[in-house]
Amino acid sequence: MSRLRVTRSVIPNLFTAMNMFSGFLSIVSASQGRFIYAAWLIIIASIFDALDGAMARLTRSSSELGVELDSLSDVVSFGVAPSFLIYESYLFQFDVAGIIISSLLMLAGGFRLARFNVQLVGFDKSFFRGLPIPSSAITIASFCLAFYVAPNGYPEPYSNIIIPMILLLSYLMVSRIKYDSFPKLKLNELKEKPYLILIILLAVILLIICTFTQALYFMFVFIIVFGIFRHIFFLLKKKF
Repeated sequence: MSRLRVTRSVIPNLFTAMNMFSGFLSIVSASQGRFIYAAWLIIIASIFDALDGAMARLTRSSSELGVELDSLSDVVSFGVAPSFLIYESYLFQFDVAGIIISSLLMLAGGFRLARFNVQLVGFDKSFFRGLPIPSSAITIASFCLAFYVAPNGYPEPYSNIIIPMILLLSYLMVSRIKYDSFPKLKLNELKEKPYLILIILLAVILLIICTFTQALYFMFVFIIVFGIFRHIFFLLKKKF
């Protein structure tokens, strides 16, 4: 009788599975009206998403199977879950239009992941074309954590920026704007990307002067806006 083989790839794949499971729990929680809990589960899913890549590098077990499984998990946790969260917590009042608008996060995220897998060369990337889907999801989740007030929902003026925020995040995911990957705890990467130190310093300052959830939201807003302005800067530089 042959023995069951346990390979090193089981370790990162386990973290990927936990990522997907956290996304599923987020959807269930949002359906029950527990929006803050649902938002936290998206944040937890992003932690598992970061850890599965770290474990794959540590165990040297990166594989095409892991890449595909990671993408499927990301569609659930960072596509479906935030779309359903923002629909249930705000966009439900717009009926069919609300369904369509909230689904853009899922549709754009799915396209973003498919394009990434097709263009992937190797298993480590120093940058991405288009906003990574976890960044979009964390922006939505942290917005909910920072500004949702039960049982009244999102107060003004925060409720007024939800639809523009969704449209912008959806566009950025399918755009060609360059976004750097987060540093993988390597000193040489920090030397190659010194502006990342600025992001970290600003994040620390925000954590000091704000609550954690607000700091997290504004940190990702800064990252998103930085990518847009850098893209515009290089376009103008090429013309002149």
